[in-house]
Amino acid sequence: MSEKKREFYVVNHSVPRGDGVAKVTGQAKYASDVVLPGMAYAKLLRSPYAHARILSIKVGEAEAQPGVFAVLTGDRLEGLNPYYGHAVKDHPVLAMGKVRYVGEPVVAVVAVDERTAFQALDHITVQYEEMPAVLSVEQALAKGAPILHERTFAAGGFRGFEADVSAGRGTNICQEAHVTWGDADKAFAEAAAVVEGEYYYPMAYAYAMEPYVCVAEVNESGVTCYSSCQHPFIVRHDVAGVFNLPVSKVRLVVPFVGGGYGSKSYTKIEPLTAACAWKARRPVKLQLSVEEAVLTTRSDDALVRERTAVDAQGKLLARQATIYLNTGAYAENSPLVCEKAANRAAGPYRIPNARIDCYGVYTNTAPASSFRGFGSAQVTLAAESQIDEIAEKIGQDPLAFRLANVAERGEVFFPKSRPLDGDLKSDLKKVADLLGWDKPLPKGKGRAVGCTASDAGAYPVTSAAVRVHGDGSVSVLTGSTELGQGSHTIVAQIAAEEIGVPFEKVRVVGSDTAITPFDRSTGASRTTTLMGRAVLEACQDAVSQMRAMAADVLRCPVEEVTLMRGGVQRGADRLDWSQVLARYFGLPDGEVLGRAYLRKAGDLSQLPVFWELGCLGVQVSVDEETGRVHLEKLAVVGDVGLAINPALAEGQDLGAATMGMGIGLYEELIYDGEQLVNNSLLDYRVPRFSDLPEELHLALTENQDGVGPYGAKGGGEGSLNPISSALVNALYRATGVRLRRVPLLPERVWRALRDARHGRESCPAPTKQDAKSRREAG
Repeated sequence: MSEKKREFYVVNHSVPRGDGVAKVTGQAKYASDVVLPGMAYAKLLRSPYAHARILSIKVGEAEAQPGVFAVLTGDRLEGLNPYYGHAVKDHPVLAMGKVRYVGEPVVAVVAVDERTAFQALDHITVQYEEMPAVLSVEQALAKGAPILHERTFAAGGFRGFEADVSAGRGTNICQEAHVTWGDADKAFAEAAAVVEGEYYYPMAYAYAMEPYVCVAEVNESGVTCYSSCQHPFIVRHDVAGVFNLPVSKVRLVVPFVGGGYGSKSYTKIEPLTAACAWKARRPVKLQLSVEEAVLTTRSDDALVRERTAVDAQGKLLARQATIYLNTGAYAENSPLVCEKAANRAAGPYRIPNARIDCYGVYTNTAPASSFRGFGSAQVTLAAESQIDEIAEKIGQDPLAFRLANVAERGEVFFPKSRPLDGDLKSDLKKVADLLGWDKPLPKGKGRAVGCTASDAGAYPVTSAAVRVHGDGSVSVLTGSTELGQGSHTIVAQIAAEEIGVPFEKVRVVGSDTAITPFDRSTGASRTTTLMGRAVLEACQDAVSQMRAMAADVLRCPVEEVTLMRGGVQRGADRLDWSQVLARYFGLPDGEVLGRAYLRKAGDLSQLPVFWELGCLGVQVSVDEETGRVHLEKLAVVGDVGLAINPALAEGQDLGAATMGMGIGLYEELIYDGEQLVNNSLLDYRVPRFSDLPEELHLALTENQDGVGPYGAKGGGEGSLNPISSALVNALYRATGVRLRRVPLLPERVWRALRDARHGRESCPAPTKQDAKSRREAG
């Protein structure tokens, strides 16, 4: 889809966000602002145990409370299919038979207001029989470990990959993925140098400003949900399955969304909210607190055992990795995270031999799911750490080693996949220049670079519609969700560019499954590439129709009608689109509907849709007295093909790098036994503005080498993936101390420095004290 860079009128310009004024003035309406006539409110009673049988639930006293409309339990779902899941249908609407993690919803109370519903929870008695729990991958895979799911499950309708369902086959393995090429064993046996190690990437929470909220109504017409979800069509599919309805009877409406970062991917509280509305026979709102949201989904933490080999010439020879993902109590999207982690573990390098084994493992912890860059960040900590480790072992500069081994543009570095559609070698050089790679640094300071290539774009099924109205204004109908990333501004720019109208004359209508065409999902950095391309093709379809209409009114062959910006001409006759439509229809408000459908065909037949590249460099200083690691300098290069809106593209790169910095330096969800101890902002340390580096460089590479509109590719996840490893490598270059787990908490770093002075290796497990360290860090 790429083309030579032309003169753009709207695209490739940093136009102001279309939703900016509404958001900063408080006019934007979110799902929590939705109020329906007669609406009631739901609150949840959650499990105090990580693993227990439910012996009895007594709700009579709660039902008798004034203002209570209904009480819902897992055994009161007669007539509904109580399990859902887009990948594995293992998730009950409410706990059924037993609970599998502390915080699992057991009972829902629907009442006239939130206070009444919350107070009624105190009048419910649940009797449990506590069972042994497994809280880590090691415990879950141990011989004789208690099994979380005794039954087998059907595959969901939107798995996104071909592997069989592993869940419920007598083990705690939810999913496994295996990637292999060449002969890894032979390569390691013949290698000139090998490095190996064990690495840990923590569980984290995406911390969108808006927790989960849904308003649902169930009546004879079907189910309508107003939700803060990223993937409305997939949620519609799951809700339709729970209620045994055709999808035409289920409507998902997504207002403004207060951030997602993957945490609002797929189905979360929508089936439960709809079940509450069904039981109470009235509209119901379920709005979670931040603490409840953390118990709803998190990222997979990962234990990675990896080794890397080179030959005598310093060329990468082999990589072998075994990855264990802590999936939590239910599959959610972890099966796809498992597959992506396996795909991404080898990195963007020319490696002739590889064997990667990845296992998603059920544990009695909160369910894990998508998180920005899912799968890649978990494995990149190990992968990019070992690039630096093996470069040092053979006496090479880590930047020079990467440049010698990174895949070239157009090279197939992952078998049977799309060739690399970016220029990582050039990106690395650009990062090094911005970072001042060759400038000397004093003791206590270090620099590092990192790069990744993620198989992005998800499955390429997307559609769009564009209406050109009689006055020449344009409406774009898109099923992509505006999460704050600016996607509605992007598609409006594309429509304005293609139709030839001012940006201000384009309106975007989004994320209403009763109105907007189907889009597979909003995630995996796919919206600019796929929805953007669909909108471009829909505009071209509309323009083609209007050109034919112009030929009709000008009474000439269509070949004689040439296109100009915003209209057509034939000889001395010039007509803008409003004139074409008015003369064709004989009315002032006739309009044209342009459509486009994308699928896995043509130049989209080879996956991934594109390789999302991450390329950055960091400079840190380390206070050896306190262990504090301070990020002084950050350089990020976004290889985006073409930036439809450069300011938004750079903002996405900075946002992703900042999230990655948070995990690299501060963030980690910690369990003390069965209990999650830091699921609030008081204890969970997210990045602050004061954490941003004093020196920041953001650059874009625009080679128009993507399959998206004008050669664009997605961005917004890539710079998160390598930053943790870059921080670890920079710490090593500053102090000579290598840690193989993040975050780099001051106490953890201080202990490692102390142990290094005494000849010991330090890599402690997280503790409650670590939560205190996060509060005090910075």
